Amino acid sequence: MTDSTNPETIALHAGWRADPTTGSVAVPIHQTTSFQFQDTGHAQRLFGLAEMGNIYTRIMNPTVDVLEKRVAALEGGVAALAVGSGQAATTFCVLNLCEAGDNIVSSTDLYGGTWNLFANTLKSFGIEVRFVDPANPQAFADATDDRTRCWYAETLPNPKLQVFPIAEVAALGRKLGVPLIMDNTAAPVLCKPLALGAAIVMHSTTKWIGGHGTSIGGVVVDGGNFDWEGNAARFPTLNKPDASYHGAVWTQAVKAMGPVAYIIRMRVILLRDFGAPMAPMNAFLTLQGLETLPLRMERHCANAIKVAAHLAGHPAVASVTHPSLMTGESKRRADAALKGGYGSLMGFELKAGAEAGRKFIESLKMFYHVANIGDARSLAIHPATTTHSQLSAEEQAASGVSPGYVRLSIGIEHIDDIIADLDQALAAAAA
Repeated sequence: MTDSTNPETIALHAGWRADPTTGSVAVPIHQTTSFQFQDTGHAQRLFGLAEMGNIYTRIMNPTVDVLEKRVAALEGGVAALAVGSGQAATTFCVLNLCEAGDNIVSSTDLYGGTWNLFANTLKSFGIEVRFVDPANPQAFADATDDRTRCWYAETLPNPKLQVFPIAEVAALGRKLGVPLIMDNTAAPVLCKPLALGAAIVMHSTTKWIGGHGTSIGGVVVDGGNFDWEGNAARFPTLNKPDASYHGAVWTQAVKAMGPVAYIIRMRVILLRDFGAPMAPMNAFLTLQGLETLPLRMERHCANAIKVAAHLAGHPAVASVTHPSLMTGESKRRADAALKGGYGSLMGFELKAGAEAGRKFIESLKMFYHVANIGDARSLAIHPATTTHSQLSAEEQAASGVSPGYVRLSIGIEHIDDIIADLDQALAAAAA
């Protein structure tokens, strides 16, 4: 264990030292469905939440627990919950606070899957999502009413890549008693949303945290810094008796454990009932990726800056989207929130249009054409026909996707090889 606040050390040591029985330094894979109780009293205490411990892997698992502790430490939170995917993490973040008739306010700048969840699927649950332009932080407050349960945004939104004004929006939310939930998937290590005022942080661990394209997963981190009890009327899921646990009021029932009412309710209600746990093997593989995350982020960011500058000077390229090339308020926000780099996502438009973009992608040799980001390998895709294809043309435009936009996720290969592959594909697209 370590008290360090340095991400390089946290990623290797937080939440685990060695197995007390075998001395194993690597976290064991607890590939089991169930856990033996010491006696009937022990079982009763666990089920009654008088004591925290392992019951069933759908709710808690020792391998997953180490990952949760490590990511919570990395983000500066008090506790975390790992789930089966980033999409599950986003869904749980909202459903943990919202019931039918409630609403949330969300940034328009979102991953396509999140947009569809918010604009369509949550509607069937009776939850309204009000989309506002993050260029104007006040828009979040203007869209808020008594049934608004939270605000939601992405730190480094894909595909616009204009860094969200976390501190400004979080401060407005706290005046109104509304928590800001941040998807920090594209900026692990680079940004600490909780330190900037956010209440909750989530990640798709499938991306940079896992980093090797092997394991789907998500995680939610409770900052422990929001007063759910002080504004009880706004948060009935945490402050009214819950029939699932004999009338327990979560802000009271778990107070002895610390400021963890939000994340405990998510575990014992949503994870229990919806059943979207992270598999122990996936937690183990994600921990392997997490150990090198700070080092990989350095290379990801260094490579991306060079690629962005190269593409910006290429005669076939009409425009490049990357925080390093932005100016004015967009650059100020990036510099305020991101420390140590501008991320490895970027997009660009070819002067010859959408057909040239298709030919470019099909001409790549080293880059992989896959629906993923944050891999150690370099990746490319055409969002309008893939990741954002379920959106209407108007919704695509609002989220920053144009017909000719190509998205790149820059990996950790040698920069000369990355640029060489891009150049030969650009040449092929122009032929």
